[in-house]
Amino acid sequence: MTSADFNSSEPAGSGPGLARTLGFGQVTASGVGIIIGAGIYVLLGTATVKAGAGVWMAFLVAGVLSALTALSYAELASMYPNAGAEYDYTRRVAPDWMAFVIGWVMILGLVIAAAAVSLGFASYLRYFFDVPQRIGAWLLLGVVTAVALAGIEQSARLTVVLSTVQVTGLLAIVAIGIPHLGDESLVAGASTAGILTAAALVFFAFVGFDEVITLAEETTNPARTVPRALLAALGISTVLYVAVAIAGISVLGPSALAESEQPLADVMGAAIGSRSADVVAVVAMMATTNTTLLAITASSRLQYGMADTGALPPAFGRISGRRTPWVAVLLAVTIAAGFVSIGDLSLVASVTDFSVYLVFIAVNLTVILLRFWQPKRRRPFAIRGAIGRLPITPVLALATIAVLVPSLEPAAIVLGAAVAASGAAVYTAQKQFRPTITRAAPTLEGPMTPRTNIARAEAAEVADILRIDFAAVEFDLDQFHQGMRVELQHGTGDPDTNITNDDLVTTGKIALAHLNEIPDYYTRLAAMEADAHRQD
Repeated sequence: MTSADFNSSEPAGSGPGLARTLGFGQVTASGVGIIIGAGIYVLLGTATVKAGAGVWMAFLVAGVLSALTALSYAELASMYPNAGAEYDYTRRVAPDWMAFVIGWVMILGLVIAAAAVSLGFASYLRYFFDVPQRIGAWLLLGVVTAVALAGIEQSARLTVVLSTVQVTGLLAIVAIGIPHLGDESLVAGASTAGILTAAALVFFAFVGFDEVITLAEETTNPARTVPRALLAALGISTVLYVAVAIAGISVLGPSALAESEQPLADVMGAAIGSRSADVVAVVAMMATTNTTLLAITASSRLQYGMADTGALPPAFGRISGRRTPWVAVLLAVTIAAGFVSIGDLSLVASVTDFSVYLVFIAVNLTVILLRFWQPKRRRPFAIRGAIGRLPITPVLALATIAVLVPSLEPAAIVLGAAVAASGAAVYTAQKQFRPTITRAAPTLEGPMTPRTNIARAEAAEVADILRIDFAAVEFDLDQFHQGMRVELQHGTGDPDTNITNDDLVTTGKIALAHLNEIPDYYTRLAAMEADAHRQD
């Protein structure tokens, strides 16, 4: 709790908030669109180098990890459906600085993912034009910027079209691979170590399923729609990935697939001719365009969500006339353009993986801790299967992450750790130069003005900080609010409770103690005071 936690703060956006226009189909299409991109269209060949013909098992392992963590996301998204996503979840159970680092890592992870996918787009662009890879990636980022700034409805329409095309393209690959099943062994050259190493790499192919939740503030009925769309998008993508990997091995064989720069185009070309390879290359360019757009969109919405809570400066949440967080979009694209300069798709993808692993650890731990700290809180989507209060799937997800992280390239781990460290540095700098880190309900008093009253919204924020589970106690927010008001008003004669904004949580603790000790304490106190006034 900082000295300015309950100061006035300007709203994140300079205009109206985000528009709720997305339904289940659009959110699911966005999920499929952000998942399916460079992972299968570009990394399939690189992953085959490591896993041999067992590359399809690497996609399956990565899909299982994603599914375990997706259930945790679904539970949290149903409880807290807002754009703050991972940052908002983590701050429910952890200190502000830790929540900030997690949000920061996710923002940069998505931006780095956009850079990696744009490099994948450039690889397929070179199938038609002799354009340097970095130039091709920068051209795509320019196009994506224009679309992202046009507004979420326009982006969603394009996403539905592109997602349909890219899924159709993958189904075509699967179809041409069916007659070749059995031509090549599906386990030749595979080893447990190789499959795990490839799984750690192709996990990048699933990055983005979690960012469906950043669309929560633009989705109708988000508590129900977002969890369902998240799980549907992940299921569709996993089935397609495994089937396409099997088709690729069956048509080309592991050696040729491993050497291919445009693996799926080569699969199509080998099966039915070079002209068809051109079609796949075009589909791949559309898929990588879609994923880059959605990664930038998700990153900008997470920035908006953090700005809305005061964790980032208000400028990050500025809304344009088209109700788009334009500053966040431009910042995300600029940083992605910088990472494109690295030029190594595998390394850039692995850095994203490491960043996402850190975030997944935080998300799964949050689910576990909330099950113990707020066991009776309403969960519209609740993970099934637990030992006592301990949910099983988040524990399995943490174990799987522990297995996969050591398989990443050392350089990726170092760069990923640097991304996390940069988040801690930014948080520290903000604490020094911009003390207000957590949003507060607006108040007219200054930080050192003695408080004698409190708004209901402020009381709600204090209750959130104190982790009060109103479903598990014998009082509600209105009673807690009344308790804080009484304690503040009594403070005029008691210097221990006549406090200022920087200590407002102290009043909440006092009110909480009385409410827990005597559930009707403030009701009885009000009756006593009313009786005393009548006697006077």
